[in-house]
Amino acid sequence: MAPTEKPLVVLAGPIHPDARALLETEARVTVSRHETEDGLVNDAREAAGILFRIRPNCTESLMASCKRLKVIGRHGVGLDTVDLPAATRLGIPVVHAPGSNSDAVAEHAIMLMLTAAKKTIAIDRMTRKGEWVEGRAKGIFELKGKTLGIIGVGNIGRRVAHIARGFGMHVLGFDPYVAPDELRARGAEPVTLDQLLARSDVVTVHTPHTPETHHIISADAVAKMKPGVVFVNTCRGKTQDERALFEGLAKGKIRAAGLDVWEEEPIPVDNPLLNLENVVCTSHIAGVSEEAHRNIGLQVAGEMLRVLRGEKPKVLANPDLWPKLGHLR
Repeated sequence: MAPTEKPLVVLAGPIHPDARALLETEARVTVSRHETEDGLVNDAREAAGILFRIRPNCTESLMASCKRLKVIGRHGVGLDTVDLPAATRLGIPVVHAPGSNSDAVAEHAIMLMLTAAKKTIAIDRMTRKGEWVEGRAKGIFELKGKTLGIIGVGNIGRRVAHIARGFGMHVLGFDPYVAPDELRARGAEPVTLDQLLARSDVVTVHTPHTPETHHIISADAVAKMKPGVVFVNTCRGKTQDERALFEGLAKGKIRAAGLDVWEEEPIPVDNPLLNLENVVCTSHIAGVSEEAHRNIGLQVAGEMLRVLRGEKPKVLANPDLWPKLGHLR
């Protein structure tokens, strides 16, 4: 690459046009249409930056094969598809877009709660068939006066708390990484996980997927839940044990569930949860509003450009790397 030539940034899938235009002010931009590691490597061998979307994952072997890499971007909030320790070992800063889709996910979580509370899917089907039968409203309830338990009270969880309080809900919060006073400031009463499960009429999960949160909703957690609870998950599918959820829903311990995320995605059509009428399903789209799509793209593109200029990004997933970059490169 000539000294005056712009660095190459490869997009692992299309991004919002405004975000691409921002990148193109300081970089040459191409889009890889490959969803495999080998295909992306073939397109990105000379790249200074790769912006990852859904597939492939950002693995150590992929990064090591792209010798000119100076920055990895993740188009989204979560980093579970990025081998962050490997990126750090290889001296590659990783940037992402926390907070960029918080409103979208919070609204989606509330939508799933309301859909479950109002039996919207079942009533819609009955109405289309002309079934104005007696008893059709049985089981419909109000959110006002109910207790909401939020597991993970970060950017999204605090927004859910704010909206829920507007409905007149009492909000409990469990987050071992947030001090009790800060939890209160975010609109949630600090409680332990067991207390949250036992007291909540609605439980919603807003954590990243980590070894600590893997199957945080387990058979044991379901057993501790208040009978007739509504369960909502819009974060990561592997935070829930789907077998335990199915048992809880089938036996009536869990009244209804609103699920946007799944242990395996795309969800297999033979997943037994899809056969339950008390499950509201969406396809991992909570954070994919038009506004969020633009916000995510602009934020991560801006962060990538900062790194390519030699500036420290505002959001760096491996911050301990930055002081070492001088001798790693």
